Order: sequence, then structure tokens, then C-alpha cells
Amino acid sequence: MSGHFDRLSGEARERLKRASFPSWVPPMLASLTHDRFSDPDWLYERKFDGERCLVFRRKGGVWLLSRNRKELDDTYPELVSALGRQGAREFVADGEVVAFEGNRTSFERLQARMQVKDRKEAEASGVAVYLYLFDLMYLDGHDLTGLELAHRKSLLRSALEFDNRIRFTAHRRHDGEGYYREACEKGWEGLIVKRASSTYTGGRSRQWLKFKCVNRQEFVIGGYTDPEGSRIGFGALLIGYHENGKLRFAGKVGTGYDDETLERLASRLARRQRKTPPFDAGDLPRKGVHWVTPDLVGEVGFTEWTADGKLRHPRFLGLRRDKDPEDVVRETAR
Repeated sequence: MSGHFDRLSGEARERLKRASFPSWVPPMLASLTHDRFSDPDWLYERKFDGERCLVFRRKGGVWLLSRNRKELDDTYPELVSALGRQGAREFVADGEVVAFEGNRTSFERLQARMQVKDRKEAEASGVAVYLYLFDLMYLDGHDLTGLELAHRKSLLRSALEFDNRIRFTAHRRHDGEGYYREACEKGWEGLIVKRASSTYTGGRSRQWLKFKCVNRQEFVIGGYTDPEGSRIGFGALLIGYHENGKLRFAGKVGTGYDDETLERLASRLARRQRKTPPFDAGDLPRKGVHWVTPDLVGEVGFTEWTADGKLRHPRFLGLRRDKDPEDVVRETAR
């Protein structure tokens, strides 16, 4: 047994399981809540504004996968290289890839990397990326998912080497409400709050919670409008979310685009045009509208939901490739 496990209590070591190296570990997801609390039995981590990334490293190399199993190696080659130099022989870790705009992580800045699938283009992008690791699910022949989170984070910190490129996600165990206020004052997206005793289970869980400072979530793109005046590409995106098996219209998004995004996204949308709206019947726009196959997902920020299920003051933040369209639903506090 690896010397890293010596720091575990006898009870924790009993929960270790010998296991072969996994080809996939379903990621654990946090649930939105509007309750803010301080409890020493919970860990409070910064919520990063980036792309979820699962790391798989064994003697044969390193590979990175998004939360919906898309390969990220060619998008973030410098992270693959840094992880390949790790002393731990075999591990599977969970984290978030980010890019910075000043002291804040920026999903919009990361777009210049997320949409790239060529290593040379990624390296020449000029956008530096970093990987913040926050969990460890497998280490040197052992499945760690049955261990408590506090033990997994302890092993993560001791087994891996952290530097400028690969970073450990710090946490607090006190004053969650104060930390949340601090996060919002700093312009962070919020906090991820995790029960210290939680095991690692795939899918959405109440053992991990989101304290959000801003309203934002993913939406399916189902159409677009014609540009007006000097606008290029398109005017606004028509977006929606799934509810009871149907795609419900959530409104138009007409801001948040630069010219490069308008041109690039317009080209992708033009190839997806269809004659009928993908949305369920409702109050849909009709003039200057083009419907598209709903297979693209975008991240949208907004001030609030209206009573009829539309977004108020929406702003486009970027495309997401790490979430499947059929999984996009209206995010509500549980």
C-alpha cells in the first residue's frame, strides 16, 4: 500500500478498495441552494468560472476528459505535460480549468481555448490556463470514492505536486456566510459547499451545494434572429431549457458578443438551420427568425427569471461543450 495512505485513520484505510484503473468516473455535481450557512462539518471552496476537467494518469500517459467525456488533451496540452511530470504513478482527480482576467477567473476569456482542438493553435492562443484540483477518486490501485471528502482532499494534497500550472483548491471550514459575502465582493461566481464526510458519488447531490453570487446557467440554442443595422452575423440567440420532455423557450439573448463570436457562431448556426421551431408551442418570435437543430449549448448570465419563465437582461457568456443539450434544465434551488 502506498505510503500516502499512512496518514489515514484505521477506519478510513478499511474503506479503501483495491481496484483496477478506471476508464471513467461519473463526476459528482452540486445542487443549487438559496440557504447560506456556517457549519464546521462542511467545506467551503471557491466556485471557479471555468471548464470541469477529470484527470486520468497512469504509466502510459495522461488524458483529460470533460464532465460529458469529451477529450480535452489537445485543448490544454500544457496541462497534460505538467500532469505527466507528477510523482504519483496512477491517479484520477477532479478539477476545473480556468483562465484569468485580472484576479478573476473568466469563462469568456477561456472561450479562446475551449473552442480549440488543435495543440499548436492552443499553444499559440496567448491565453494561459490553470488547473485547480479539488478531489481525488483513485490512487495507486485503490478506489477512493468510498472515503470521506476530508480524507480524499488530504490524500490529494500529499500525493500530487502543485505548482503554478497545477493548483490545489483551498477550502475553509468556518464562517461560510462570511466567506460567501467575501466571494461576492471579489466578483467570484460563488462558493461550492461540500459535506466533509461525503463520499464521491456520480450525479447531482445534496452533499455538494452551490452558493451563487450571480444568476447564470446553460441553455440550449434553438434559433437566431437576423442582424439589424451595422450588426454582423446574427441579431440574437433564441434559447431554451428542457422541461417534462419538451424544449421550453426562455427568450432572446442579444448582448455579450464581440464581432469574432458573431461571425464564428453565425457560421455554425447556418449549418444547423431547419424549417420548424425546436421549442414547444408558445410565445415564439416569428419575424426575421431562423430555427436550428438544438445541439449547441450556451452559458448565459441574467438578472432574474420572469413570472412566465423568461430571462430578464440575459447576456451571452460563451458556448459550452461539456454539457449535453438533453441535460439542460432550468436550475432551481432544492
